[in-house]
Formats: sequence, structure tokens, C-alpha cells
Amino acid sequence: MSQILTSRQADELHRALIAYLSAANLPNTAAALREELNLSEEVFDPATAKKYEGLLEKKWTSVVRLQKKIMDLESRNHILQSELNETTPTSRQNKDPVAWLPRAPPRHTLQSHRDPITCVAFHPVFSSLASGSEDQTIKIWDWELGELERTIKGHTKAVLDVDYGGPRGNTLLASCSSDLTIKLWDPLDSYKNIRTLPGHDHSVSAVRFIPGSGNLLVSASRDKTLRIWDVSTGYCVKTLRGHAEWVRDVCPSLDGKYILSTSDDYTSRLWDVTITNPEPKVTLIGHEHVVLCCAIAPPAAYQNLAAMAGIKKPPATSSAEFMATGSRDKSIRLWDARGTCIKTLVGHDNWVRGLVFHPGGKYLLSVSDDKTLRCWDLTQEGKCVKTLGDAHGHFVQCIRWAPSVIKDVSVNGEHGEPNGTPKKGGAAATPEAQIRCVIATGSVDLNVRIFAN
Repeated sequence: MSQILTSRQADELHRALIAYLSAANLPNTAAALREELNLSEEVFDPATAKKYEGLLEKKWTSVVRLQKKIMDLESRNHILQSELNETTPTSRQNKDPVAWLPRAPPRHTLQSHRDPITCVAFHPVFSSLASGSEDQTIKIWDWELGELERTIKGHTKAVLDVDYGGPRGNTLLASCSSDLTIKLWDPLDSYKNIRTLPGHDHSVSAVRFIPGSGNLLVSASRDKTLRIWDVSTGYCVKTLRGHAEWVRDVCPSLDGKYILSTSDDYTSRLWDVTITNPEPKVTLIGHEHVVLCCAIAPPAAYQNLAAMAGIKKPPATSSAEFMATGSRDKSIRLWDARGTCIKTLVGHDNWVRGLVFHPGGKYLLSVSDDKTLRCWDLTQEGKCVKTLGDAHGHFVQCIRWAPSVIKDVSVNGEHGEPNGTPKKGGAAATPEAQIRCVIATGSVDLNVRIFAN
């Protein structure tokens, strides 16, 4: 037999065996082994026997313990590898971010608010995240580092919503509150309050910059109206009336032509804001309780939603062809532009508080008072394919997806002028959007959580 142990290791083993046999009351066997190994009683005296006594048992039990630990680690490694293969497509496998979904644990848990968090919003360019709370403050975080940058004070009651937007190169932060006001803050000037917009007669529950408009902002209020504001002057330029109760949420289309609103009157309404006196273009009726949140589907989702609606060719005529709404009736409804409910998604066990479409168009994500974040696959008839059951320790009140990074792509490999304009005689550059796989959620548990790949 080939020798595995060194001579020293073999000698140690032999002495441990003799000590074990002596301790086990087997003196004849111990003496026979000592004789065969030519170990005299002088060499293997009682002191040596005491030194090696119990060594064999210790080695044996430690080997068994290590074997069990190795088996546990191999099992855990197998589970983690399976999760890695299924849910982190932008990792080592270099899959498309179109298939990325959030997974536990979160990258960061941001703690500083003293009361429930009501809203979150990402800066369109920098790694800044704003969160609003019932503690009347707004906090600005670096979501990449997970650090608090500053606390903004100014509202005298709960902050109900926040949003970044405004003219390109001059991004502002808007906030709204139960104190009946909307406030504008300048991130480039230490978040100084540059304007306060009074006008609503009750709590202002939601606020959003209107894309493509430059200076326009829309707000929703408990006074049953929506208002459109010019942030450069502070004036209200349009008031939208139609809801019979508190207007809870508002979502503008990507081109700024349409606005979707939800209300305590159990309806959602799609408004065409390009006309002088906007009226509801369509009213979405079907929920059996207060409608708390809404989202307009991006064009990337049209193909999947059209298939669910039974349409062979996805429409391309409008920027608001499909929508989603979430309600206190615990359901999510998907709608087309004609106001037809094409699918009801059931799975949450409590009020649905927030919705966001995956920029890649394959999924719809939702958060709820049941403390979960759920992912619905639009290619599988809206099947719930993932649930983060421990997203938060209390009601999850809001969710936002980080805006895609817009990169200017030059045509035919030609670069434009330094200010971004194309060279004379050259074709205009087409911007390319790069999906950022980053999500923020806020909860009654006082935590903001960042889920990122």
C-alpha cells in the first residue's frame, strides 16, 4: 500500500491508537500493537499516553463535523448557483437587462426618516435619490453608496410625493404635501427652495414633471382636481376637473401628451392635455375600491400587452395604448386605450400601493400593504413569476425604477459637434437608452431599500 502519511504523521497516529486502546481498557491489544511498532514502555510512558488520550476521538468527530459542513455548503452553493442562473441576467452570464428582476437581499437599506416613507424619486442623471416622509422632510441619498447626503425641510405637514424633472440641463426636484403646497427645489444650489406653488384646496397627493414639455408639472389633489403648472412662472395654466373624489395618483405619458389619473371614485381617467380644455379621453371603470396607483406602459411592452389583448399587431399610434392601475380591492388591472380591461392580476393580499413597468417591456412590478414586491410576466398572460416576500417589514408604499441612461449615438460612426449637434450634412444622431437595473422602494417600516444588480 502506498504511504499517504509522512513518517511523523504515522508515528502520531500509532501513539494515538495505543492511547485509545489503553483508555478503552484493551491493554493486551495495546501491548501487541506497541510490540509490533517497537515502542518500548520507556518510550511510551504514562505521560505520553496521557498526552495522546482522546486525540483519536477528537479527530474522528471533527472529520464528521467537517463532512457535514461541506455537504451544507455544497447544497447552499447549488441553490445560489440556481438563483444566479435564473434571476441575475446581467451578471457573469451577460444576459440582457431586459430580463433583470430584483432579488433579495437589497443592496442598501437607507435609514434616517422618523415616520413612514411615502415616496421616492431618482435623479435622471446623477446617483441621487429623493425620499419623502410623513416626518415632513425630504432626504437626498446617494443610492450607489447607500449614504445620506442631506435633509430638506420646508413643508409643514407630511410630504406625499416627489419627482425630478424640468428643462434639460436644469433638473429640479418637485415635492407636494398635505400642507396644500407644491415646492420646487434646485439640486444645483444645495436644494434651495426656489418656488412654492399654492392653489390646491386640499392635500396634494401626487406630482410629476410632464416629459417633453420643459417647464410643465402636473399635480393631483384631494380637492378632486388635477392642475398643470408652469414651473418657470409658478402659474397654474390648466385645471382638470372630472373626478368625483380625491385624486390619488397621476402618470404622464412619455411624450407628455396624455395624463393618467386615479381616484377614490373607483375610476381612472386618461386625459389628452394637448387640447385647451382637457377632458377625460377615456374613463377606466372596473375596480371595486379606491384606485391608488397607475402606470402607462412603455412602447417596449406593447407587443406583449397586444398579445394579451388578442391583437395580432401591436399599435403604434399613441403613447398611451396600454395602462395599469392598482387598487384597494387588492387587484391590478391592465387596460387598453379604449378603456377595456384586458387582464386582472390577482395575487396581493392587501392594498396595491405602487406600480412600475420594466423598461424592457416584459414585466410589471407592484408593491403592496402585504409587504411584498411582485413581478408579473407580460409574456405569460401576466403570471406572477417572482415574489419578494420580505421586501419590507411593513406596508410598502412606493416603488420607482431608475431612469434609463440616454446616450447619443452618432450615425455612420461620425461624431457631432462638441455641443451635441450633428455635423453639417450629416444625419441627426439617434439617442439610445441603456436600462439601469435599479429599483427603490419605501415603506411604513421607515426604510428605503435599493435593489440593484
